[in-house]
Amino acid sequence: MSNLLTKPSTIVIAAGGTGGHFFPAEALADILYHRGHTLVLMTDIRTGIRKTGVFSSCKQYVLPGSGVVGRSPLRAASAGLTLLHSAWKARQIFTTLSPDIVIGFGGYSSVPPIIGARLLNRQRPILILHEGNAVLGRANALLSRFADVIATSFPSVARLPKDAQVMFTGMPIRPSIAALAHKPWIPLTNNSDRINLLVWGGSLGAHIFSYVVPQAIGQLPDFLRKRIHIFQQARQEDVESVRTAYSNLGVIAHIEPFFHHVTDLLKKAHLVIGRSGGSSVAEITAAGRPSILVPLPFAASDEQTANARVITQANAGWMIPQSDFTAVTLATQLENLFTNPEKITLAAQAAAKLARPHAAEHLANVLEEYLVFSSHRFTSL
Repeated sequence: MSNLLTKPSTIVIAAGGTGGHFFPAEALADILYHRGHTLVLMTDIRTGIRKTGVFSSCKQYVLPGSGVVGRSPLRAASAGLTLLHSAWKARQIFTTLSPDIVIGFGGYSSVPPIIGARLLNRQRPILILHEGNAVLGRANALLSRFADVIATSFPSVARLPKDAQVMFTGMPIRPSIAALAHKPWIPLTNNSDRINLLVWGGSLGAHIFSYVVPQAIGQLPDFLRKRIHIFQQARQEDVESVRTAYSNLGVIAHIEPFFHHVTDLLKKAHLVIGRSGGSSVAEITAAGRPSILVPLPFAASDEQTANARVITQANAGWMIPQSDFTAVTLATQLENLFTNPEKITLAAQAAAKLARPHAAEHLANVLEEYLVFSSHRFTSL
């Protein structure tokens, strides 16, 4: 932390829901905590009180709220009123905390803390948004008018306000995955004994992978299928059926609803199949792994398609829209790649060039720069 600061800083981090919002917040918190800042977590009921990690030793507030997009008018109005009530509650908390910065990581869990901070009558904290996708999310679009700066995961982000102060920091990722940027990778060759395939579907899993991927593997030639080792995330209700499908094919497969050792799996993976959320893309590129991406088709701003295009335009992977994601299409793609492993190697090299393994440090630096600026500004008044 810069010695120009005149007082210890209190930083409120607003994040919740899926890992795509929470993991980046946790990565930033880890850096800030070790730099001596006082941290406060504001989250929603989906995340709840965190009893592990750096947040476990910090103040935590769980605010009521739910999304507005995709709801009936009546339910949307009710959700909106709940968010406003939570914003007022956040404001009351801030009058006691007196935070120096409030940073939101997108999604509706960021709305109450940012609006609550903006409602303060006296000196308000610095307001920062982090956008994890290549398209500005709807919550961040709403909150952008209040933000002092928007930090982005991608060099170019669609729908940013023309007058916004924008800084490209990259997506903060878990330290263990960031460390893979410096680890050697054993490329796939025609002589490799095994092909390590990692299939994940975001923090909630993806049902479509549970039936399309096993069917596609079943259509591969025997000489390829017997080399494949699969590590696949599946929803709890799909786990047993997916295990049975691979067992019937004679394929070695490890199926779990959640992988706690994802760093080891990425380290070994020759190819990743998954969604293209901002956090997933950041982790794949940090590890320098090629990927087949299937964007979530129901995303509010179709941000996952935009994220996947960043990968495909860099020749770091391949995109298959969910409407085209069939067993035949996937099997054809896999056979092409596994019989021409040099394509996988080139994609891996391209993915590594997109990596931003120090994004958490860069974002922490941005926060501290604004703290220094704010300290100078108010000292000179």
